[in-house]
Amino acid sequence: MTCLLLLLLLLLFSSADSLTSPSDVSALKAFKATVKPNSIPPWSCLASWDFTVSDPCASPRRTHFTCGITCSSDSTRVTQLTLDPAGYTGRLTPLISGLTELLTLDLAENNFYGLIPSSISSLTSLKTLILRSNSFSGSLPDSVTRLNSLESIDISHNSLTGPLPKTMNSLSNLRQLDLSYNKLTGAIPKLPKNLIDLALKANTLSGPISKDSFTESTQLEIVEIAENSFTGTLGAWFFLLESIQQVDLANNTLTGIEVLPPNLAGENNLVAVELGFNQIRGNAPASFAAYPRLSSLSMRYNVLHGVIPSEYERSKTLRRLYLDGNFLTGKPPARFVRTDAEVMGSLGNNCLQGCPGKAKMCAPSQKPFYICKQAYGGKPKS
Repeated sequence: MTCLLLLLLLLLFSSADSLTSPSDVSALKAFKATVKPNSIPPWSCLASWDFTVSDPCASPRRTHFTCGITCSSDSTRVTQLTLDPAGYTGRLTPLISGLTELLTLDLAENNFYGLIPSSISSLTSLKTLILRSNSFSGSLPDSVTRLNSLESIDISHNSLTGPLPKTMNSLSNLRQLDLSYNKLTGAIPKLPKNLIDLALKANTLSGPISKDSFTESTQLEIVEIAENSFTGTLGAWFFLLESIQQVDLANNTLTGIEVLPPNLAGENNLVAVELGFNQIRGNAPASFAAYPRLSSLSMRYNVLHGVIPSEYERSKTLRRLYLDGNFLTGKPPARFVRTDAEVMGSLGNNCLQGCPGKAKMCAPSQKPFYICKQAYGGKPKS
């Protein structure tokens, strides 16, 4: 009886040893070998990876390879590498390229550092790439743009430098791109045609925002490119993008904006516009009030002059309006300063006359008269 039991156990382990593709096993071994042993807590996923006693895709995984990987239905290929945020420290080995059936690579919220290997282009089935909140440096390799199956990239909160690849638009299936909180430089290249969500916040991107970058992106809904160094005048084409809904361009160095009313024959879904903390001059664009779904508008702390457009008061959708920190003059629209005002925000720190102190929208108080006089080269005109 004992001999029979031993034979069954032997058959079980011999069959398990042959489950996972040898190339996948080699890649996983190389991956773990580049992680510093003292950064692998005993309770973590990587601590359970013991290649000497178990096959990565063998089941049930009661004591080894308990988490961190997912395998194909036939238990032969690794399809997901999703680590826990355990503080792992190390480099991402170029031999990760051996996981050729990988659909998801997620190393978020750890301490991986160094370059993203160009060999990542061998992961031709990859759909999701998440390296968020690590310490990766160097440029985003051009080879990433050869991963035609990619649908989502999140490499935010790292230390990437240099320009974005000029061939970003070749990622024809990409829907989400988040490279925020890095040190990227240069201009925005031509974007993928199926992109929905673009986040490049808090980098050092510069130059004018070019229409050519956005021409092919007809499904783009969210654009977050605040906290960069974009300059010049933002053309009227931007707010007329076919699917645009939310825009955040705050904390740049824009000096002007052009706004045209939307084509009422088509559908316009613009809901929120954030243009605060730039250097935008001129009058507040009255055409924003013509956008049928616009509910939030901020142009705070720019260099706007003139009166607050009466069109803003007549808007039936506007619920948040921040124009504080400019040089606006005249009387504030009555609808915004009533005690029962439905619109929240601020008209403070301007040159307005008759902005009642009890009105929430009038806080903080208006600029001193001499500053307003200097801004207008004389007495502010009502």
